[in-house]
Amino acid sequence: MLARLLNLPLLVILMGIGAGAMYIPAIYAYVGDDLHVARVFLYGGTLFLILTTMIGIATSPGKSSNLVRSHLLALLGTFTILPIMLAIPFYEALRTTTFLNAYFEMVSSLTTTGATLFDPDRLPDALHLWRALVGWMGGFLVWVMAIAVLAPLNLGGFEVTAVNSGNSHFTQITNTANTSERLTQYSAQLFPIYAGLTMILWIALLIAGDQPLVAVTHAMSTLSTSGISAVGGKNNVTGSGITGEVLIFGFMIFAISRLTFFKDRQGGGFRQLRNDPEFRLGLFLVILLPIILFLRHWLAAFDSDTETDLMAAGRAFWGAMFTVMSFLTTTGFESVDWADARNWSGLQTPGLIMLGLAVIGGGVATTAGGVKLMRIYALYKHGSREIERLLHPDSVAGSGAKARYIRRSGAQISWIFFMLFSMSIAMVMLALSLTGQPFEHAMVFTVSALSTTGPLAGIAADTPLFYTDLDSIAKLILAAAMVLGRLETLAIIALLNPSLWRS
Repeated sequence: MLARLLNLPLLVILMGIGAGAMYIPAIYAYVGDDLHVARVFLYGGTLFLILTTMIGIATSPGKSSNLVRSHLLALLGTFTILPIMLAIPFYEALRTTTFLNAYFEMVSSLTTTGATLFDPDRLPDALHLWRALVGWMGGFLVWVMAIAVLAPLNLGGFEVTAVNSGNSHFTQITNTANTSERLTQYSAQLFPIYAGLTMILWIALLIAGDQPLVAVTHAMSTLSTSGISAVGGKNNVTGSGITGEVLIFGFMIFAISRLTFFKDRQGGGFRQLRNDPEFRLGLFLVILLPIILFLRHWLAAFDSDTETDLMAAGRAFWGAMFTVMSFLTTTGFESVDWADARNWSGLQTPGLIMLGLAVIGGGVATTAGGVKLMRIYALYKHGSREIERLLHPDSVAGSGAKARYIRRSGAQISWIFFMLFSMSIAMVMLALSLTGQPFEHAMVFTVSALSTTGPLAGIAADTPLFYTDLDSIAKLILAAAMVLGRLETLAIIALLNPSLWRS
């Protein structure tokens, strides 16, 4: 019965992949002569592979009668149950922390949040690699599940553009191929792209001067938008410098629009990337906000007679652009020149901008979190149309059926999601306040969890916030918020739909 309900075969497959991945840090630790960590991951990987094989054999006859429901439940189970298995070798290898902290770390990594409880110097190199690897696998899972599972249900942002969803491409696929076949198809199609882009960035960062571990963790965390770093962030890297930031900036574009890596069969594709509303809106924010921040700092520097320092001005502008792109894609890397922007003018950059960028998030069916650019675009188009009607009440809007749908039904659904997201923020903030957190701290921690932008806590408040200051209950609350932010509220509501439980 449980296998039919939860789609245990899929969950077991994901557990097997996680168990097999434990051999990677085991080999790395063995090469680095850290035999204790190597043994922990070797024994853990072997034990869990045997366990998952036995569970897979036992549950293979059980087939769910409702694949949509079972895959949504499997996705929920992946982000809540799988971190327990992933946390065991982390806990045993470190030996100086609680299992709750290890579980929190794995939930944060798998949901690509990147919130950490540990200083970089406290963790062995193999554990840094394990965190980045878990985040990388979580990012790929989000890619595949969004296109194979959420798209046919018109969830995850696809509902904004689902004109005549009964005739949509993804609904047609639903009628000809079940969810398992789509998962297999898109996994085979997307994994070479995902792995290839990661490999390219890794090699480029190595050539730019980064250490191998730093380069691979930053490459994996950039593609997965987890923001996980072996040195505490890109701003602490001295090897690649600004060259590394430029490289990472270029690869963050893949989190703005799915058309950068996936040819949309509904007519998008690479040739129409320049017309993609998410891509254009993302680039608009990445260019406009740094200009505003730059002008703000330049005016302050003008008053202090330092405006002639062109080098400082250029570094300040680049620092703002890189950091804006990073938090818009919910990666959370901070440029090394971000601090120079404040030193140049003497002004503190308002953290509220970073909070807003994290809430907006990246593109639909990407590894980024947040509300998604497509929903923001739909609300913008609806607002601009309403203003146009105030000026010209009898005007008729054009641009085709799809544009009209986005302005009307798409905007309505986006507003509903935005309200649900706001209610989630209020509920999580209330729960954190009951644990003794001040209002500002609760807000920053909540937005960082729901938007899956863990490093936000260190930059959004007046003083950096640390997850280590939270008690056990607050950590569990934030872990649940990370899962909610990763799955999105609409997916949770879809599980509550009575029609999914009638068969």
